[in-house]
Amino acid sequence: MLDANMKQQLDAYLQRLETPIELTVASDDSPKGKELLELAQEIDSLNDKISLTVLESADGRVPRMEVGPQGEKARVTFAGVPMGHEFTSLVLALLQAGGYPSKEDAALQEQAKGLSRELNFEVYISLSCHNCPDVVQAINLMAVLNPNVTATMIDGGVFPKEVEEKGIMAVPSLYLNGEEFGNGKMSLADILNKVDDDADAKAAAALADKAPFDVLVIGGGPAGASAAIYTARKGIRTGIVAERFGGQVSDTVGIENFISVPYTEGPKLVAHLEEHVKEYDVDIMKSQSVTALRTTADGMKEVELANGAVLKSKAVILATGARWREMNVPGESEYKAKGVCFCPHCDGPLFKGKPVAVIGGGNSGIEAAIDLAGIVEHVTVLEFGDTLRADAVLVKKAESTANITIIKEAMTTEVLGDNGKVVGLKYKDRKTDDMHVLDVAGIFVQIGLVPNSEFLKDSLELTNRGEIVVDSRGQTSMDGVFAAGDVTTAPYKQIIISMGSGATAALGAFDYLIRN
Repeated sequence: MLDANMKQQLDAYLQRLETPIELTVASDDSPKGKELLELAQEIDSLNDKISLTVLESADGRVPRMEVGPQGEKARVTFAGVPMGHEFTSLVLALLQAGGYPSKEDAALQEQAKGLSRELNFEVYISLSCHNCPDVVQAINLMAVLNPNVTATMIDGGVFPKEVEEKGIMAVPSLYLNGEEFGNGKMSLADILNKVDDDADAKAAAALADKAPFDVLVIGGGPAGASAAIYTARKGIRTGIVAERFGGQVSDTVGIENFISVPYTEGPKLVAHLEEHVKEYDVDIMKSQSVTALRTTADGMKEVELANGAVLKSKAVILATGARWREMNVPGESEYKAKGVCFCPHCDGPLFKGKPVAVIGGGNSGIEAAIDLAGIVEHVTVLEFGDTLRADAVLVKKAESTANITIIKEAMTTEVLGDNGKVVGLKYKDRKTDDMHVLDVAGIFVQIGLVPNSEFLKDSLELTNRGEIVVDSRGQTSMDGVFAAGDVTTAPYKQIIISMGSGATAALGAFDYLIRN
C-alpha cells in the first residue's frame, strides 16, 4: 500500500507520538475495503504506541478507519482510504491523537476547546481535491481538542450513493449535525467563526487593543507576503490582515513557471510563504475582511474590519488580489456548488462519466478541459471570441483530444437546472444569433479574474475594471497607501510578478515613512 519512501517518512513522523493511539477499522471485501485494511496494518506495524482493532461486523459506513487515543472513544473517522491529498490529514490525525501538539494558532485552539454544544461534522471530499485537506484537518483538530466534536471525512468516490442523495456537486462539502454547513475551502478560523456565536465580538475586542502599525498589509497572497517580509526586514512594526493566507494561489494546482522551482503546487507554496513571513516579527491576522479604508486628520490610516474593529497604521499596502470572474447569467448563483464549479481539479471527479462544459478559452479554460477529459464523458468548451486565447501547445492538445469539442463565438445566457442540480445551459451563437441548449451535468467557469477592490471605490482611483491605479513605486492616489499584485493595474497577473510588486510597494512605503 505504502511504498518504501512513504513508510520511511511516516515512521519518522510517528516517532513523535507521546501517548498510545488506537486504530479501529471496519472493512469488507471491496477493493477499497482491502486497501484501507492494508493501510491500517502497515501503520500499526511501524510503531509500538499504535494498536489496531478490526471489527468483524459493523454498522454505518464501510470501509472506515477511526483514530483516537487508546482507551477513549474515537472522534476522528476516515470513511474511505485517506491517500492522495488526504494522506497528510491522516498523518496529522495520528500525531494529534497521540498527544503531539498542533502548530495551529493557540488562540484558535483555545476557542475550539471552549465550544460547549455538540458538533458532528461530516465533510465530503475527493482525493484529487487540494482544498479538501484544509477542511478535513480543521474539523479533525476540533474533534481532537474537544469531546463535544466529531469529524468524519467521506470520500465521495467510495460512497457515491450518499453524494447522489445529497446532491453534492462540489467538494469540499461540509455538513454539521446532518445539515449543509458550507462548501469550498474553509480554515479552522472560518469554521469557528460560524459555530461560535461570540466569535466576532471576541475577535473585534482582541484587535481593538492593537497598537498602531508602521505598515499594515491587507491581503496574504504572494504580493502581501512579499510586502510584509520586506517591511519587517526594515525593523518596522508590520501587520498582515487577510481573509485567508495565500489568496488565489491556494486554489492553484501545478506551478511550473516560478523561477528556480521547476514544479510546485499552490498549497505547498502558500505554506512556504507563511513559514517565511513567520520568520519575522509580523502580526498575522487571518479570517478578517476589510470593509473600509480612510485617512484621519493627523494622517494616520484607519482600516475598518467586518467585525467592527478598526486598525491604525502610518502606511498601508493593499494586496487583496482577485477572485474568479462569474458569468452573471440567470441560474449561475442558484446552482453554484450544485453543478456550477470553479475548480476542475477539486470537483472534476464528481462528474465522472458525465458531460460537462468549460466556459472560457484561455489557458485556464483549455487546461481545465484537458484535465477533465480524462475523467468525464465529454467536455464542451465555449469561447466568447472567435479565437482561443490559450497557448498554442494547449490548443493543439485540446483539439487532438477525442472527447473535447470547442465552440467559438458562443455566449452563455442561462444555466439550466432541475431538482437542485445543473442539467444544462443555454448559449447564443454570436455569428447567427441562434440559441442552443447544451445538456451537461457540470459547468466549469474559467473566464478570468475580478479585482477585490469593491471596498475602495469611494477611497482610491480605480480603473473601470476595478483595478487600483499605481505608479512605478506602488503608490496609489491616497497619500501613504500603496498597492501590489493582481488588484492593481500591473500587467500580467503572475505569481512572480505579484511578489516583485509586493517588494516594490514595501520599499515605496518605507521611503514614504522615512520622508514623513
